Amino acid sequence: MRIGELAERVGASTRSLRHYERQGLLAPLRDSNGYREYDEAALVRARNIKELLATGLTTEDVLHYLEHGCLDRPLTEAPACTGELDTVRQRLESLESRLARLQEQRDRLARHGAELEASLGHGPAAEAARGRG
Repeated sequence: MRIGELAERVGASTRSLRHYERQGLLAPLRDSNGYREYDEAALVRARNIKELLATGLTTEDVLHYLEHGCLDRPLTEAPACTGELDTVRQRLESLESRLARLQEQRDRLARHGAELEASLGHGPAAEAARGRG
């Protein structure tokens, strides 16, 4: 099948499929005129890639699935691939770390904003003081 048909059957754009190819996740055959040709195995793989990206994994994470041979059968089929859990745990750890850093940054910004409000005479405390005067 051509890329347009694969895109339709997967529910992804042709641009996404070309991106998967550039990332080394899909490897279509080429026919005599250079068009990409995909088989049913590519359909399964592309659906899996789309599903994994939708869960929050990156294409780099999905490469780990490929390296462990986890992309060529539907992910819902048992048994799960042994490499999956490690990849998911690593991504969760990375996200938890990023969330902690973002929370710290948010707290610093909120403190700075409160300090600015106080020094400029804005904010709830300053407004309350003006209302009493």
